[in-house]
Order: sequence, then C-alpha cells, then structure tokens
Amino acid sequence: MKLSILDQMPISTGQTEKEALEASIQLAQLGDKLGYERFWVAEHHDLFGLACPNPAVMLGIIGAQTENIRLGAGAVLLPYYKPFHVAETYQLLETLYPGRIDIGLGRAPGGPAEASMALSDNYLAGVRKFSEHIDELHMFLHDTFPTDHPYHKVTPTPVPKSAPKTWLLGTSEKSAQLAAEKEMNYVFGHFMTEVDGPSIVQQYKENRGKKGYVIVAVHVICAATTEAAERLAKSVLLWQERQHHPHAPKTIPSIKEVEQYPFTKTQWEKAQTSIVIGNPREVVEKLIEIETAYGADELMVVTITHDPVAKQQSYELLAQQIIR
Repeated sequence: MKLSILDQMPISTGQTEKEALEASIQLAQLGDKLGYERFWVAEHHDLFGLACPNPAVMLGIIGAQTENIRLGAGAVLLPYYKPFHVAETYQLLETLYPGRIDIGLGRAPGGPAEASMALSDNYLAGVRKFSEHIDELHMFLHDTFPTDHPYHKVTPTPVPKSAPKTWLLGTSEKSAQLAAEKEMNYVFGHFMTEVDGPSIVQQYKENRGKKGYVIVAVHVICAATTEAAERLAKSVLLWQERQHHPHAPKTIPSIKEVEQYPFTKTQWEKAQTSIVIGNPREVVEKLIEIETAYGADELMVVTITHDPVAKQQSYELLAQQIIR
C-alpha cells in the first residue's frame, strides 16, 4: 500500500499561526524520512482555523528542506487563477525540485462566499470555465497550443526538463467523469463526503482503464492504543462541531477542553464513520478495507490532532506498519 500525506495546517489552541506552519514543515521532513510518496498542502481562504491560503509558497520552503518526497497542492483552486499563472508558479517549483511537483486541481471555493468575492470578481465564472482552463493549463505545461492560437508564442518560465504532474480532485460523479475525459489521474476525498465513493471511482476506472491512477484521501488518527486514539480524536470532533457556531473558538481544542464537552452517542458514532480511529492494527485493517473497496492505487492520509507530536506519531505508526 502506498501512503501519502495531506496537510490542512490547522491551528491548535495555544499555538501561533507561525508555529502551525512550522509544524507542517517538520511533518513534511518526517514524511520524507519515513518514505511517504508525497506531501500535499491544502489551499483554504479564511476558513475555520486553517493557516495556509497559498500552497505554492509553503511548497517552495518545504522543497528546500526535503529530498525525495513529491510535493503538491491539494488543491490549486483553479477558478481563482489564470492557467498561465498556475503554469508559471508550478514550473518554477518543478525547476527547483525536479521530478517532485504535483498540481492537484479543484474547483471548490475553499472558504466563505465573502472570501471568494475578495479573491475573484466572479468565482462562478471561473467554475464554468474550469474544464476549459484545465485544457489551457495543460497546453501551457506541455507547449501544445495550435500555431494559430494567441498563446502559441507565450512561454511560462522557467521551463523545467519535465512538466509537473496534474491531478483532478473531487467527491462527485461529475469530477470523476471530468478526470476521465481529460485523461487525468483522480484524487477522491473520502473524508470529505458521505456519498458512495467506491461506485464513483469505479466509474472513473471503467472509463480510464489501466491508464487511470486513483488516490483516496482518508482522515486517520492512529495511536499506540485504541483508547489513546479515541481521546485524540475528540479534539477534532469538537473542532468540527464548533464550525457550526460562528462565535466559537476556531482553533483545535486541547484534550483538557475536550474533557469538559458532553459528546452525544450520535456525534461519536458519526465521527467513527468519517475518521479511521484506532491502534496500528485496527487502523491498517480499516485502510485495507478502504483501499480494496475503492481499488485505490494510493491512500493520502490527513491527520488532525491538537498536539503536533501526536500527529507525527500517528504517521510514524502507520509507516512502521505499511511502508517497507
């Protein structure tokens, strides 16, 4: 089983934004050392307690402090950007870190409506042009504009020896169909949705055949014991609950804060269906089930805990069980 890391860079109670970003750099270094396939950074804008609005900036820093792990955005929210700008940015990264750069493309807003308005004069227009802009990005990356196209002589510099790899991210039949149509590899956000993901991915695989490659993103909290993992998971559960209350603290609550919160049976049951929680043996068994159900080529793990050390330990325990 191939494993990768997706970091959303949440900020914990008692932690500064700078410390949250530095913890992400340290996590990437750990993932590189442990043999994870790739380290992707999520893009969010004024979204509940998340520290990174610009993955490319973080990837430039992380690339200089890692050696082998692939680096990417999960996702570049393409409706906000012109394809030429994306091509320039990620070709620059590919030039600095050859053979290591991924561009995950998404069309979600990544934040509240007001943030979308602040970022773009017309975000919805960008969504409508998403398919067209994917084509344009690929033509910039591979220098394949027709000779009569106005961009034929436009080059996104610097030009690396090979182009960054592109991926399409999604959680719906529409995204899976688009990935197949564009002949792109597909990343399905299992942790983001309650839809029947395996059937959606199966449709993609039927359309792409053996050429398709599927990564499934999964939320995991692993600890030495089941009890310890469940205790850690309550922090993210309370954080998710607080997102429904606009005046609640935005940071990941500490274990001490969590112990004061009366979780209902329904809340806990829902958490256990959306997050893989347990000791190493339990987590690996569940990940194998998910991998098999999806026919996934790779799993991308997102882990959120209050304590950055507990987060690192979760990835370490997984690596010890799976990465050889």
